Amino acid sequence: MLTLYHAPISPNSRRVWITLLEKGLEFELVEIKLDGEQFQPEFLAINPFHHIPVLVDDGFNLVESLAILDYLEAKYPTPAMLPKDAKDLAIARMVQLVTVNDLLPATTTFLPQFLGLAGGDPAKIEKAEHKIATVLKFFENLLDDRPYFASHHLTLAEVVAGTVVNVLPSVGISLSEYPKLNTWCDRLVTRPTWQATEATLEAIEAFKSIVMARMAQ
Repeated sequence: MLTLYHAPISPNSRRVWITLLEKGLEFELVEIKLDGEQFQPEFLAINPFHHIPVLVDDGFNLVESLAILDYLEAKYPTPAMLPKDAKDLAIARMVQLVTVNDLLPATTTFLPQFLGLAGGDPAKIEKAEHKIATVLKFFENLLDDRPYFASHHLTLAEVVAGTVVNVLPSVGISLSEYPKLNTWCDRLVTRPTWQATEATLEAIEAFKSIVMARMAQ
């Protein structure tokens, strides 16, 4: 039995959750509340870095979401979620890594806006907006006449980028200047796996309370 330890507000967790669903795997979902559960001895026993997600497969503990996705693709290859062609595979990998290394860090600058909180450093926001625009233009240029990055089928590029790009409009970053990317995003959010893993208002409010408590310390 596969067990996914996750937090519903986390895009890192969500990308693994979506992949498990897309591959039709049976798994147990265990929520880790980020108010301190991640530091409890029981969780540290499976991930000493106290991060989510963690996937446990028959006693094998996996940390780091991209490593987990590679593991799932290698062990459960149907349906295939990475292209075989060298160029297409490189495109999928670039999308994954640019999302993790550039887009997601820039997006976290808008966390207060996402949670409905006031604040934000104007200089940091301007810098983040520039970085996000660079990434979105890069993604727009990578998309061709196929419905997904480098493929006619959903890939791990979608699973990673599609759990970050889709939240940008909620913090005031429009996709209107990127028509191919906008259509791509609309296509993803209608998928049952995206809808099933969307953070609820309750989860957002719970996370907002945690953030506000930390800010008050």
